[in-house]
Amino acid sequence: MKKIAALSLLVSLATAAPSFALQPPATEDQKTLYAVGLIIARQLDIFSLSPIELEWVKEGLTDKLTGQKEQVDLSAYNEKVQELARLRRKAKGEKQAAGSKEYLLKAAAEKGAVKTDSGLVYLSLKEGEGATPAPTDTVKVHYRGTLTDGKEFDSSYKQNKPVDFRLDGVIKCWTEGLQKMKPGGKAKLVCPSTIAYGETGYRELILPGATLVFEVELLEVLKSGAMSAPAPAKPA
Repeated sequence: MKKIAALSLLVSLATAAPSFALQPPATEDQKTLYAVGLIIARQLDIFSLSPIELEWVKEGLTDKLTGQKEQVDLSAYNEKVQELARLRRKAKGEKQAAGSKEYLLKAAAEKGAVKTDSGLVYLSLKEGEGATPAPTDTVKVHYRGTLTDGKEFDSSYKQNKPVDFRLDGVIKCWTEGLQKMKPGGKAKLVCPSTIAYGETGYRELILPGATLVFEVELLEVLKSGAMSAPAPAKPA
């Protein structure tokens, strides 16, 4: 797993915990080293470590970085680390998915919202004009994607650059939802995991079973050509 490989690289940059209390970082070097700790913590986040589990991680860090004898054969535990990461990620996703059910119910109850047979909750925010796109059309859109807690995981607005993609080359939620829109229109798409990234998830933030929320502007229907789909790509 690339995430674990990245963690190994970061660990090699870390320093052993001091035996004295540190003051808040003041110099640029101190702030940079503090940032290294934040990066390592981000890589460890998927494990959802308890306080005692974190102490065992610190023990491994300290032994490795101070040249102490390693208490386990790392090569024998690589697969177990991968499996632990997979199980913890799945458990974290299941916990998040439990809260998503209530979110979907509230979204479907919003004034003007329509829930389709697939589970998509569609809410028009601004009506467009012209013809709706077909599944084989290429469209140009601006969008913002968040989790149900409001955490943003992607946005074309931040890049200040709309994206082009063929409508049948993205997640089912988008393929269905964009076909309800007309150029110039804007809509909110609430996508249950079954028509998003399912029980696999996608990258770091989109966990297995995640419900996703998109605000999408359909800028143009280009009609021809199969474009690459920078977001949100079809699950593999």
